[in-house]
Amino acid sequence: MSLIPVTILTGFLGSGKTTLLKRILTEAHGQKIAIIENEFGEENIDNEILVNDTQENIIQMNNGCICCSIREDLRETLQLLAAKKRKGLLDFDRVVIETTGLADPGPVAQTFFMDEEIAEQYLLDSILTLVDAKHAQTQLDDRQEARRQIGFADQIFISKTDLVAEDDVKALMHRLSHMNPRAPQKAVHFGEVAIADVFDLRGFNLNAKLDIDPDFLKADEPHDHAHHDHDHDHEHGEHCDHPSHAAEQGSHHRHDDDVKSFVFRSDKPFSPAKLEDFLGAVVNIYGPRMLRYKGVLNMDGTERKVIFQGVHQLMGSDLGPAWAEGEKKTSKMVFIGIDLPKDIFFQGLEQCLV
Repeated sequence: MSLIPVTILTGFLGSGKTTLLKRILTEAHGQKIAIIENEFGEENIDNEILVNDTQENIIQMNNGCICCSIREDLRETLQLLAAKKRKGLLDFDRVVIETTGLADPGPVAQTFFMDEEIAEQYLLDSILTLVDAKHAQTQLDDRQEARRQIGFADQIFISKTDLVAEDDVKALMHRLSHMNPRAPQKAVHFGEVAIADVFDLRGFNLNAKLDIDPDFLKADEPHDHAHHDHDHDHEHGEHCDHPSHAAEQGSHHRHDDDVKSFVFRSDKPFSPAKLEDFLGAVVNIYGPRMLRYKGVLNMDGTERKVIFQGVHQLMGSDLGPAWAEGEKKTSKMVFIGIDLPKDIFFQGLEQCLV
């Protein structure tokens, strides 16, 4: 039986998660989807769609979707759904897990890697984060869980942009791409997202493409002769002429978010043993603060690209395609985390080069 794809949906209060989930549960999109809802959420679909007084915690919708609220543990709920599917009692093609109110999507994502039984049945596709443009700056300033949700995202949907000035939207997008240059950002109308933009994004695929927002890298093009991009997350006004900065005069603290990202690049090959030791050590120490990290690497001793990625303490790697003829063998790694010591990472990675 092929693996069941899973999407984790997270997002700010009022960002339109409920709108998106209601659409999935009621729209005639022809896909059979099981939604697992964390019922401690602040905005519960239950009161609008579901009958609360039933004992059954799995409810079949008229478009073939299923809604299931977690009464026990996520693992047990996933096991139950998979067992019912195997026995032909339930029919669904994919799962969406809503993590309202759960501060950190990390442990939810880790379930799909750590737990063998779950990993044999499900495939984690991506983490989507919905952002409410109207309240985002305040939420990001005040709440670390909001910043974490950005750091984890494979795709960011920004809703309510029509309620905010264009410059403010640009400033927000710029701030988000400093926190997470991996995740494409898309403005949506009150959480109304096309189903095609939600599924099969393959954010956790080990592929040779390292999706980093190209604008994020532009800031340091003059420094390309150096080994790496020390000036990546420059403070405002230092050497940065991004148009949105004009709108942010007087708000320098804005980019002092604790969730930040940085990119390491080198044209020298890595020593596999040294790199493994170093990454093992940093994950051991900083794992809880490392949200997402990924790299496409030039390793000594192989003609193929080596791809690695991780969430918190969990890391996996794979051999990718061969380097193309004439392709520059450049290693690139992106790290997204909470107050990670960039200098320690850069020095350590430098020392792993052959």
